[in-house]
Amino acid sequence: MRLKLDENLPARLVGELSALGHDVDTEPEQGLQGSPDPRVWSGAQGSGRFLITQDLDFSDLRVFRPGAYHGILLVRLREPSRRYRIERIRDIFKNEAVERWIGAFVVCTQSKVRV
Repeated sequence: MRLKLDENLPARLVGELSALGHDVDTEPEQGLQGSPDPRVWSGAQGSGRFLITQDLDFSDLRVFRPGAYHGILLVRLREPSRRYRIERIRDIFKNEAVERWIGAFVVCTQSKVRV
């Protein structure tokens, strides 16, 4: 799966997700570090990538209609530690049928994943 990792997530996820067979890109690699959300969104969509983010600005379904883009995973965890975020996201991509998420809006919490 082609993924775009938002800068609000640990860079170590690139290696973790790549090890699971995913093609992972980051904002700094595309020259988008510190860019406004619309520019990040255009970068992800322009390169055909599923965006992984913690940014609630991407949760507005009126703007980001499921099926009209490559997909979004919104990570909403109560425990904000770097280590836990890495483990939770890695485990989701290891254990879920993420290929089915293309074009979907997905929310990940401590206990569940909603598509």
